[in-house]
Amino acid sequence: MKVSVVIPTYNRAAFVEEAVRSVLAQRGGVSFEIIVVDDGSTDDTRERLSRLGSGLRTVCQDNRGVASARNAGLALARGEWIAFLDSDDLWLPQKLVKQLEFLADSPGLLLCQTEEIWIRNGRRLNPRKCHAKPEGHCFPRLLERCLISPSAVMIHHRVFEEIGGFDEDFPACEDYEFWLRTGARYPFGLVREPLVVKRGGHSDQLSARIPALDRYRIQALVKLLRETPLTPDQRTLALAELAKRCRIYAHGCRKRGRIEEADGILRLPGQTAEEP
Repeated sequence: MKVSVVIPTYNRAAFVEEAVRSVLAQRGGVSFEIIVVDDGSTDDTRERLSRLGSGLRTVCQDNRGVASARNAGLALARGEWIAFLDSDDLWLPQKLVKQLEFLADSPGLLLCQTEEIWIRNGRRLNPRKCHAKPEGHCFPRLLERCLISPSAVMIHHRVFEEIGGFDEDFPACEDYEFWLRTGARYPFGLVREPLVVKRGGHSDQLSARIPALDRYRIQALVKLLRETPLTPDQRTLALAELAKRCRIYAHGCRKRGRIEEADGILRLPGQTAEEP
């Protein structure tokens, strides 16, 4: 088995059916398996998936979040390479074969992603310059924002054996936390062709449902500094990013009258009581 495709989903029956069909339509003769992890859906997800035949494995679990669902898929994966696909996104037919060709031409590289087509509320968007996808050793840029897309990435199974999976204590920003750990250690490859359709704007996205996402980004940075071996330069950069995010978040808390929360954020290691 060359590639294990892991698709987490929760109450996105129509979306996930389209996502799976986009995987089944992959060309180039790539050997792959599809693992759909249904994270406690209450809609007709199971019924829709059952119509797609025996070309996929569906695992059902209680609703524990996307990090848990991805990890459940990883535990069952038999492929040399792991490719994630969020259930509201789609792949173009050459996605897998072009990534594998890129990796074959880049010996020693264990991760790569592709460019994407962004669709929001049915309309195509052009990403801003700050969202340009990174390549190589890009840890400094990964501190600033989440620039690795789960739906666009392909990762060798060895990476998960060495650094672990997604942190299930994060209800959101679990990908930001994982890419920080990964980027501190590994370079990323980039296939400069849009091979993923990233669809956004719907109300069930985590960014729309969970408030104060920066709280979890701060949590990710604290965890990184405490648990991940960093070079001196990486540690300096991570501390600076943590200080910046804490000041901004604390300022927002004070504006909303959440003084105790603001003071707690500013008491994190390496912080000061200065406002931005």
